Amino acid sequence: MKKTDQSNGRRNFLLQSAALTSGIAGIPFTSLLAKSEPMINDSELNIIGPKPGFTRQIGTLYSMMKWMREVVLNSINGLTIDELDYQIDEQSNSIGAMLYHLAATERYYQLNTFENLKWGSWDQSIKEKWDIGMNLGDTGREKIKGNDLQFYLDMLNETRQTTIDEFRKRDDGWLFTRDQDWPWGPTNNYCKWFHVCEHESNHNGQIKWIRKRIKS
Repeated sequence: MKKTDQSNGRRNFLLQSAALTSGIAGIPFTSLLAKSEPMINDSELNIIGPKPGFTRQIGTLYSMMKWMREVVLNSINGLTIDELDYQIDEQSNSIGAMLYHLAATERYYQLNTFENLKWGSWDQSIKEKWDIGMNLGDTGREKIKGNDLQFYLDMLNETRQTTIDEFRKRDDGWLFTRDQDWPWGPTNNYCKWFHVCEHESNHNGQIKWIRKRIKS
């Protein structure tokens, strides 16, 4: 094969691959996404990167956290109290319990990274409010129930607003500050808050799995 034919072949392959990436059988990728994961109408939601009001790296982190939160909100949209309380079996957590857990996790990472408190060293009054959601287990299964969706949305929104307000006060130097004594090994604030983000992704998968199996 001539060299020009080889180049044309590679070019055609790349063009075809790009077409498959952006659309299948002529269907735009955005249309497929809209059908599977509808997003809130936010023109900047899918733009991951620096955001006004934050330093460059913190804004990028926040944009990822915001995107992930909207995915979770779509997964729980319209759930009733019975659906929020539903358990697959006696050892499983309900969707409501997992939402409480997400809020509790964010609150504890706030205390650790914004207030420089060693994990678990916060006041008893804080533990009384958040430990049940953080630890879940039998206590969580017994007590986290009977709440409507707005209860959990308020909890998630309140903790997230605190995170946003604190992010605005800090710079990228803070984000890259290392904790040498973290249980995983040396870990910076960026990693801790990225964990908060991917933690929501993990539980979002569980929430969607449970929702599909709720008995009508």
